Amino acid sequence: MNSTVSEEKTRPVVDWSLAASTGAFLVRGGPSVPRTEARLAVSELRELTVDAEAHVRELTGLGAGLPLLPGEVVDRPGWVRSAAAGLDALTGNALRTLPSNPLSPVLAGSAGVQTGVVLAFLASRVLGQYDPFGGDRGRLLLVAPNVVTAQHAMQVPGRDFRMWVCLHECTHRLQFTAVDWLRAYFADEVERLVSGLTEDQDGVTDLLGRLPEAIREARRAKADGGVAALTRLLRSPQQREVFDRLLALSTLLEGHADYVMDAVGPDVVPAVEMIRARFTARRSGGGLLDRLLRTLLGIDAKIRQYAQGSAFTRHVVGRVGMSGFNAVWTSPNTLPTRAEITDPEAWVRRVHG
Repeated sequence: MNSTVSEEKTRPVVDWSLAASTGAFLVRGGPSVPRTEARLAVSELRELTVDAEAHVRELTGLGAGLPLLPGEVVDRPGWVRSAAAGLDALTGNALRTLPSNPLSPVLAGSAGVQTGVVLAFLASRVLGQYDPFGGDRGRLLLVAPNVVTAQHAMQVPGRDFRMWVCLHECTHRLQFTAVDWLRAYFADEVERLVSGLTEDQDGVTDLLGRLPEAIREARRAKADGGVAALTRLLRSPQQREVFDRLLALSTLLEGHADYVMDAVGPDVVPAVEMIRARFTARRSGGGLLDRLLRTLLGIDAKIRQYAQGSAFTRHVVGRVGMSGFNAVWTSPNTLPTRAEITDPEAWVRRVHG
């Protein structure tokens, strides 16, 4: 009997295998480009990650002595499968069903299909990603068809744009490989949040019941109002505190990478100003359906994260230099709070006196 209960407890809430196969099946193909251009893009993306991380290390002062490794170049289905595996590794300990629930396989399959649909949508937009939970060293992925599509759409130099993308993703890799406690801290916080949401059946039912109204409110809200609406889904003050810490951390990580990819400068990316201007305009564009999907999936909130985190990094580096900024990586206690992200001077006073 005990073995049956244990088996039920370890049944995942999401069928990640089904999510991966669904997303890979639904995702659209990449652009049609000459074979020589495709080969050049793939080879440069793989090779440029090594140079890019060297430039990031020189600017940030992080990662001295770590091996310089190339990235992996994937197509859209490859990204879907990797993303599903990474999410499974990140949430696997927390996303468990309750014992003795005969509907668990059906619910897991339904959640897997829905997750696969979302991954298929994102797979045509993601340029690259560092997954700290993809093996011992993590996986740095570059989605070649999306990089080529974006470069063509913006009409910017190919090699410059590929280096620019690599700088961003290599910064993420360095954040997790140079800061030895960050990976475990991030995973623990995610597990703490997700476990709180799924700890009992009544909690899950209540969460699902409040979700439609929270989404409607988030769509009506502006700026951080949407985040505030979704925060109210969390039942306890402890869950909200964990959510705030995760939101602040992800804003820092994204903004720091955005700052670095521009701060490396025109010596490395001659067309950096042109690329930034056109990329920012492209981020805010799209048709009505695309904008609706981005809002529902939180992508618009992600764009605001880039801006807020980059502004925080820029302010702190301007005040105390890069070495002073790197105090954020000392311990979880020196990470900025959600309030300090929008008030970086408060972080400077707290950490540097």
